[in-house]
Amino acid sequence: MLQKTIALKNSGQAASLAVFLIAIVGIVLLLGLAVGGFYISGYNKAVRLDQGASKAWADVDAQLQRRLDLIPNLVATVQGYAAHEKEIFENIAQARTKYFQADSVPGKIQASNELTGLLSRLLVLQEQYPQLKANQNFLSLQDQLEGTENRIAVARTRYNEAVQALNTYTKEFMGSFFAKRASVQPKPFFETTEAARAAPPKVDFSPKPAQPPTQPAQPGL
Repeated sequence: MLQKTIALKNSGQAASLAVFLIAIVGIVLLLGLAVGGFYISGYNKAVRLDQGASKAWADVDAQLQRRLDLIPNLVATVQGYAAHEKEIFENIAQARTKYFQADSVPGKIQASNELTGLLSRLLVLQEQYPQLKANQNFLSLQDQLEGTENRIAVARTRYNEAVQALNTYTKEFMGSFFAKRASVQPKPFFETTEAARAAPPKVDFSPKPAQPPTQPAQPGL
C-alpha cells in the first residue's frame, strides 16, 4: 500500500513537471514568435521606406529626362536669334552631358541644379530679342518647359517626403538597427537652387569692342 502511494505521488510529480516544462516551452515559443515578428516588421519597414524613396526618385528622374529632351530644340530656337551667346549654349550642353554621365543621385541633383540656373539665363534672352519672344516655336517650347518644371516640383516634393521618412527611421534607436541589417542607407534631399531661379545671373549684351586686326608677319622676321 505504501509503495502504491509513493508511486502515485511520483507519478503526480512527473505529470506536474511535464506540464511545467510544456508551459515553459510554450512561453519560449511565444516570445520567439513575438521577437521574430518584431524583427521582420522592423526589417521590412526599412526595406519599404528605401524602396519608396527609390521609386520617388525614379519619378523625379523621369521628369528631369523630359526636360532634358526639350532642351536641344529650345537651344536651337534661341540660337537662331542669339547665335553669339555661345557660352550659355556650351554650358547648357555640358550640364546636360554631366547629368547623363552622373552615376549617383547626388551627382544628378547637382547637374540638374546647374541646368536650372542656365535655363533661367537662356529664357532671359527673350527680353533682349523681341523677335525671339514672338516666335511661336519658342513660346510652345517655353510652355512645355513650364509644365515640366511644375511636374518636377511635385515629384521633388514627394521624393523629399519619402527621403525624410527614410532618414528619420535610420536615425531612430531601433530603426538604425534594422536599417543596418537591411543594408539601407540615408538618401540625399533634392535641394533646389532657388536663388539662381529667382535671380539668374546677368547677361552682358553690350557690344564687344572690336579687336585690332592682326598684322601679318614680315618675311624674314
